[in-house]
Amino acid sequence: MIRIDRKPQLFSFRVAGLIFRDGYILAQRGAKDDYWALPGGRAEIGESSQETILREMREELDRDVRIERLLWTVESFFTYEGYAAHELGFYYLLSMDDDFPFHETDIVHRIVDGLEVEFRWLRANHAARGDHVLKPQFIADRLDRLPAAVEHVILREGLSRQAAKETAA
Repeated sequence: MIRIDRKPQLFSFRVAGLIFRDGYILAQRGAKDDYWALPGGRAEIGESSQETILREMREELDRDVRIERLLWTVESFFTYEGYAAHELGFYYLLSMDDDFPFHETDIVHRIVDGLEVEFRWLRANHAARGDHVLKPQFIADRLDRLPAAVEHVILREGLSRQAAKETAA
């Protein structure tokens, strides 16, 4: 997996997918996390972002998915567990056969991949999502208006690049 850990700095290349069904979006979280994320994972060296999302969905969901299109390329800068993190993310719109479990309120799938990860369907509508936090926030806010063409987004949260350098010194 592409992850460079040079504490206090961290870089990763993550690919994730948006899978919708009946007004819901599939989300994942570590069993102890207080937020949800889009299913996906880190790319391997020599692997394209498309190969990554297909592999990750096969590993995590035990399903083959279809790539509809790339929605966003995202450069995120944020703090995470004491790190000044830099994540390069590719976010794809995916489709999947309806045989994957669906329930409006319960966990529908679990895996153990180093840690326990659980999956459930969250309301795609921001107002109807209630207390469920979906990250990254900019995507959570745009689920009802996906871009017509690929968008390149740069997000800066938490420590700035300069602050990260000063922390490392």
